[in-house]
Amino acid sequence: MIGALIVFLVVGLVAGFLARAIVPGRDPMGVVGTLVLGLVGSFIGGFLGYVIFGKDLDEGAFQPSGLIGSVIGAVIALLVYRAANGRGRARI
Repeated sequence: MIGALIVFLVVGLVAGFLARAIVPGRDPMGVVGTLVLGLVGSFIGGFLGYVIFGKDLDEGAFQPSGLIGSVIGAVIALLVYRAANGRGRARI
């Protein structure tokens, strides 16, 4: 139980860091913000995987495809966050 939670947090942190590295531009968020970004990305990536493939593959098992899905979900979450906050638009 505790081991799975630690793995989930580490995967979330790695996914958030990779998403911030992939998407150009500065993001003024710390470690906690990066972790939350990665955790949200994990949920988005898992949901998209379920929608695309129609089933959950190996529940609870760590897979490289899960990390890839988490990074893709974190990139989507970061882009949505930026769009919602109006970053990239000129402010008058």
